[in-house]
Amino acid sequence: MNFAWLKRYVPRGIYGRAALILLLPVVFLQLVVVVIFAQRHFEGVTGQMTDTVLRELELVMLAVGTAPDAQSVPTAVEARAGPLDFVVTPANRPLPEEDSMLWYDYSGRVLIPRLRSKMDGIEAVDLSDDDFVVLYIESVHGPLRIQFERRRISASNPHQLFVYTVFFGVLLSYIATIYLRNQLRPIKRLARAAEAFGRGRHEPYTPTGAIEVRAAGNAFVDMRARIERQIEQRTLMLSGVSHDLRTPLTRMRLGLSMIDEEDAAPLLADVDDMQRMLDEFLNFAKGAAEGEPEEVAPHGFVSAIVEDAQRAGRRVTLLPPEGAGEGIVKLRRVAMRRAVDNLISNAVRYGTQAEVSVMLSDRTLRIRVEDDGPGIPEARRDEATRPFSRLDPARNQDKGGGVGLGLAIASDIARAHGGVLRLGESDRLGGLRADIVIAR
Repeated sequence: MNFAWLKRYVPRGIYGRAALILLLPVVFLQLVVVVIFAQRHFEGVTGQMTDTVLRELELVMLAVGTAPDAQSVPTAVEARAGPLDFVVTPANRPLPEEDSMLWYDYSGRVLIPRLRSKMDGIEAVDLSDDDFVVLYIESVHGPLRIQFERRRISASNPHQLFVYTVFFGVLLSYIATIYLRNQLRPIKRLARAAEAFGRGRHEPYTPTGAIEVRAAGNAFVDMRARIERQIEQRTLMLSGVSHDLRTPLTRMRLGLSMIDEEDAAPLLADVDDMQRMLDEFLNFAKGAAEGEPEEVAPHGFVSAIVEDAQRAGRRVTLLPPEGAGEGIVKLRRVAMRRAVDNLISNAVRYGTQAEVSVMLSDRTLRIRVEDDGPGIPEARRDEATRPFSRLDPARNQDKGGGVGLGLAIASDIARAHGGVLRLGESDRLGGLRADIVIAR
């Protein structure tokens, strides 16, 4: 059987699922107890008590038969069946046409059919009063009204079992919930630490809890330390290589400045390209590890980046803000600035103009850069975000000296913020659309 439809009704959080696992057996057990009690005990006891009252009613009806007329019936019953404590009086017509009972009277649903099946002449049963039972019976002297106490025919305090079941069920569930919360707290702490690390933040974490949770926590701490060491080693390596190569490049530039300017121009261009490549290698090595997350107003932040790009002579436009969200977002300012600037640089390099927009909602920040260039085919967009990837047919690589790190750096920085870089086709300009999407 396919139970996939149940997934829509299952809680998504670990607390909700644990509570569901805890409460379902308790509720099911209570239902089983209620059904067994109602069918095998409560109904059985009510039936036995009803049979006892029926035998007493037979004695009452025999006493009614000894009365000479209807007016003498109460006296005859009192004389012959007084200890049975039945109140018998003549009834006026018309008699009630239907039985009456309270909506929650479960024992009444057992009582009425049993009285009718065991005793002839019953016209109506009135159970509208919790304290008394009233029967309307046809006799040899006409209709009679017989009244007796309800406790003689129903078990006293039948609700006590239900009250005890619900009370202790709630109490035990509460105690189990407290214990369960203490067991789940280390898992929540591990999840928060992992989420923070995925967003580029180092949150202090010490493994606690059960053995299995501690093992997972220790594995996470070891993994985090190993990744941080690898990032640090990569940064140091590329920084060292970049630093060591700057000195010979500087000597080459000084040497070229002493020869004929026309002859040195092509070589100086090569040196500039090499310098730019080293800068991109260094930026890629730094990635998103530069700076600490800080509170940033997205609209003003992106507006400043666009203004700097415009002063640098780039043809870029900032569109009006989108979305109804307000407030600030935690970002690594230097890293995110580099990511947006890379997207703008790519846009104006491979197109003639670029447009930048910011959409801020209650849950999401989206920074979009669009251009009117050739774009990137959908089948090669994943490849475009890989380091050192150069898509010559798609992005006119002859227009710049890039080394294929611009989109890779932006994608790496977006992932470090817990977001993603999405590439698509611009509906406004027809070129590439690059979105940095980050959850708030």
